[in-house]
Amino acid sequence: MIQHFSYKPLFKNSQIPGWSIQFFFQQQRYNAEYYKDGGIQFIGPTPSEEQLASVEKMIHELMLFHVYE
Repeated sequence: MIQHFSYKPLFKNSQIPGWSIQFFFQQQRYNAEYYKDGGIQFIGPTPSEEQLASVEKMIHELMLFHVYE
C-alpha cells in the first residue's frame, strides 16, 4: 500500500498538466513525475519489476481521486 502520498504541479501555469509526486511504498521513499497522458517517470529508485504494475495502478487511482475528481 502506498503511504504519505503527496503531489504538486510541475509548472506554475496550472493550464499545463504535470505533477511531481512523492510517496512511501514498503518503507522506501519514491519520487516521480506524473504526466497528463498517465505516464509515470520515476526519479531515483524504482519499484521492482514484480511491484511496478501494482504501484502504477495505485498511483493512477490516487491521481484520479485527488486531481481529476
